Amino acid sequence: MPNRESRMWIIRRLTAVAACAALSACMSTSANQPVVVGLLVPYGSGQPGQEALADSLVSAAKLAVSEMPDARMDLRIYPTAGDPAQAAAAARQAVSEGAKILAGPLFAQAANAAGAAVASQGINVLSFSNNPGIARDNVFILGDTFANIADRLVGYASAQGKRTVVGLVRSDAAGDVAISAIRSAALGNGAQFVGVSRYQLSAESTVAAVTATRDLIDRTGASVLIMDADAAGALPVFAQLLPENGVSSKNTQFVGLARWDRTSEQVRKRAGMQGSLFAMPDTTAAIAFSQKFTATYGVGHHILAGKAYDAVRVIGALLGSGSSDALTRSKLTRRAGFSGSNGVFRLQPDGTNQRALAVATFRDGQIVVLDPAPRGFGGTGF
Repeated sequence: MPNRESRMWIIRRLTAVAACAALSACMSTSANQPVVVGLLVPYGSGQPGQEALADSLVSAAKLAVSEMPDARMDLRIYPTAGDPAQAAAAARQAVSEGAKILAGPLFAQAANAAGAAVASQGINVLSFSNNPGIARDNVFILGDTFANIADRLVGYASAQGKRTVVGLVRSDAAGDVAISAIRSAALGNGAQFVGVSRYQLSAESTVAAVTATRDLIDRTGASVLIMDADAAGALPVFAQLLPENGVSSKNTQFVGLARWDRTSEQVRKRAGMQGSLFAMPDTTAAIAFSQKFTATYGVGHHILAGKAYDAVRVIGALLGSGSSDALTRSKLTRRAGFSGSNGVFRLQPDGTNQRALAVATFRDGQIVVLDPAPRGFGGTGF
């Protein structure tokens, strides 16, 4: 008969095995019935903008389901009101009703709360957020990240011999994320990050940041200036004032972390913006998704709708393999990635994502693609 220590070891071992079996059971799938997928969207907030966004997310998710009938998904919708507490309750309800995986929520705090609510049950969450701070063991983010964009653009600039980098970013939490992304991108691409200027969204602060940036470039000899500014923020100001102060892509490569292809024609045509670098998704894939959405629903989609489409594409692709452990973390992070609304992408082990991006510039105010988005992993651009 086993002694006390042996009995305790056996008990601990059986407990661990039972826990493992329970966890696997939560994520396992059956070929005999559709897999329940919980879609968490911001219905119920009372804000018209969020209701319209939720409609677009739901429509995009249903479009993806219709394209993958062999995956046999039972998509069920749960409102979060954009609120963390309600998102957590919705996540728990979805799982209690049989959901094996969750798509959404959108907002970072809500996604964080939903992930925490079902973590002990081994349920993975494919959130639509772009905040890397919430990515963890069972929470993945599908939103576009500064890290992914910076890596692509710094890698391209570095290959052109431009390897001394400074930043111009906002004085807030998003700016902190941008700085971290720029620093990591420089380190990973043989470049050197030598300093940063910061600004607030006020006339006085942006003007002061222009002077500080010029002085920083003069002092360091930086060949690349990376900005987080977009068309709705400080970009029009910087596009005007930086060149007036002797800083433009003619002497220091402008690089944008935002979607500069969405800037106004007036900003695009400014002399200082010509030759700047910015990232875009695979335009062929993006156009195809937009056309399918409009053909199906008769209306255009919200700019974020593709994230719900992508989440369902991930789930459907894995379920289509027929594997009983299709929705486990190891399968979600497969190196081959997935095909989505904006081209190929993959989920990273740290919970973030890597998306195929094209490098583009402005010439006479027109968008010109310099390096197309990769169509698969392992080639140039990845």
